[in-house]
Amino acid sequence: MTLSDPVVIWAAIGLFLILAEIILPGGIVILLGAACLVVSSFLWAGFVEGIAQSMTLWFITSIILMLLFRGFTQKMIGGDAHVDNTDEAIDVYGQLAVVVETIGPGEHQGRINFQGSDWPAVADGSEIGAGESVRIICQQNIAYVVEPDIGDDTELEPSE
Repeated sequence: MTLSDPVVIWAAIGLFLILAEIILPGGIVILLGAACLVVSSFLWAGFVEGIAQSMTLWFITSIILMLLFRGFTQKMIGGDAHVDNTDEAIDVYGQLAVVVETIGPGEHQGRINFQGSDWPAVADGSEIGAGESVRIICQQNIAYVVEPDIGDDTELEPSE
């Protein structure tokens, strides 16, 4: 057996992929590597010849291993299963902002500074002067609906 022998090449790729699972956790790469080892053993036994049969066997074996053992490898090896909130309206509710352009009276739109950017804002009809602190209620189209911050017992910090 030489380094150009397909048995050695498939085995080397398989071992590389299995070891790559250490760097790329998730349970998929190890199964692809195991499929390479299956192809290598079939080539060595003489059941498969040529690149077309080898690739076909690898694809089929990979799919079968994924279907059979994906859940098991997920539990054993794990991976990144972090889920973030995708609803921005929930994230901004109750946050503090600073008025940069007077809001109101009535439906007159002003501007607030929130998270380092200026945004259009409306209030409940009262006038809120520039420099005052406001609490965000919700977002209406691109404008935020705000109310004056009365400084109650909240632990939220102004967003800058």
